[in-house]
Amino acid sequence: MSEEFTPIRQQYLEIKKQYPDTIVFFRLGDFYETFDEDAETTSRELDLVLTSRNVAKGVRVPMAGIPYHAVENYLSRLIDKGYHVAICEQIGDQPTKGLFEREVVRVVTPGTLIEPGLLKSDSNNYLMAACVENDKIGIAYADITTGEFAVTQIQSADVTADLQSEITRLNPAEILVAQSFDLPLSENLHITRVPDYNFEPLRCTELLRDHFQVATLDGYGLKENSIPVRAAGCLLQYLQDNQPSSIKLLSSISFYSLDDFMVLDSSTRRNLELTESLRNNELKGSLLGVIDCTVTPMGKRVIRQWVSKPLTNQNGIQNRLDAVESFFNDGMIRAEVRESLKGMNDMERLINRISGGMAIPRDLTALRSSIRKLPEIIEIIEPIFPALTPIIQKIYPLEVVKQILESAVADDPPATLMNTGVIRAGYSEELDRIHQESGHAREWMANLESSERERTGIKTLKVSYNKVFGYYIEISKAAAQEVKPEWGYIRKQTLTNNERFISPELKEKEDAILHAEENAIRIEKQLFQEILDTIRGYLPK
Repeated sequence: MSEEFTPIRQQYLEIKKQYPDTIVFFRLGDFYETFDEDAETTSRELDLVLTSRNVAKGVRVPMAGIPYHAVENYLSRLIDKGYHVAICEQIGDQPTKGLFEREVVRVVTPGTLIEPGLLKSDSNNYLMAACVENDKIGIAYADITTGEFAVTQIQSADVTADLQSEITRLNPAEILVAQSFDLPLSENLHITRVPDYNFEPLRCTELLRDHFQVATLDGYGLKENSIPVRAAGCLLQYLQDNQPSSIKLLSSISFYSLDDFMVLDSSTRRNLELTESLRNNELKGSLLGVIDCTVTPMGKRVIRQWVSKPLTNQNGIQNRLDAVESFFNDGMIRAEVRESLKGMNDMERLINRISGGMAIPRDLTALRSSIRKLPEIIEIIEPIFPALTPIIQKIYPLEVVKQILESAVADDPPATLMNTGVIRAGYSEELDRIHQESGHAREWMANLESSERERTGIKTLKVSYNKVFGYYIEISKAAAQEVKPEWGYIRKQTLTNNERFISPELKEKEDAILHAEENAIRIEKQLFQEILDTIRGYLPK
């Protein structure tokens, strides 16, 4: 029976076999298509029209499609409902034997989101792994959009309560547990069960060693084969399987102790209304809702973490109070700093998209505008607030990065690298030359209609373009009788009322325009990657 299926159906079934419990978004031209049960689920959950497709003689299967340019909206709705989605893309520019090669480039789950439009800017998007053994709990969590990766171990008298307490504090988007995990947890959590062997001690230790390229994990304060290492290894394996490009964003791992801050159980957190009110479970009316006057996404995430982890160390508390007091006592400076900070984009997530190779041109302009603000912020604070000196000393002006971005990236580049205009004029001699040659050809083409009308005396002559014929000269049927051989016109198409012509010079200029566009895009892509490679060396700063 399989031999009777169309080649594209066979290709889909082979891919779907690898992702049986995941909705596969299968790229076909300008749409992501879903088939069979996936299509029925997608149609039901997203209120899409369910159609069908012929896949063999006399065989049709359900199908539901989503425009690729609107995929984020549909993705977010499916993820919110607890589904996982595999994104299957066309590979290459040309088909082989009439069929594009396709492969799954990532699996989207609640804890592996990277799209800015799907993320909340005021809170972290944590993926968490929990490992329980007798009275010990190992917890690992990571935010692949910021690079945060941490683990802890809890010695517990009440495993369920202590695990639930840490889950409540972290508020993870997704929690990984073993298939055999049987502790009762609160509802409304996105739990993903993975094979038990994903928590195997030796396997997890080796995974972490390989990832961080170290012979031992001692430098990270981790004991090999320990329960936190097992949780971290499981989390890392899950990312490798589902979002491989994100792995490089996790460049370090830290061990945190519950002794470093005040441990509050779920009930206490709720009754204190730390991050949401009792009345309607919203931020408004909570402690965080009252005190959060931050103006940057990074600030919002940090203050949420501080409220969720009250300090117990007196020096740490005093240092924070000293810094707060400095701003409290000087309203003018506070207003200036706030105004400067309003121009800061989400640098934390920007640099991680750059590090992971997922940046688009406008990410670089957002980074540039943020870097421009740094000297201004330093200048305002440095001479006035001694309590903030340790913070100011950690701010790098990043002049080299700013110079690269100023000279290389256009003021308002296109959203993607599919169009030219990303690289600023004057940065590349080769690119400037191509644009210059293309500009001459476009100018010639723009003037062709008027010059040909004047040369031929045919006032109704038009120069037009379509994707089939390219550029052509169109003349009415009556006027076409006046065309002379010495004009060099070559008849291309006869229509009911018009004749269409080309000329050698016209095709020469058309080739110059089209090849220039292709070459410019190719060179801009290459230069863009070179800029990213250079910037990556400064990302730690």
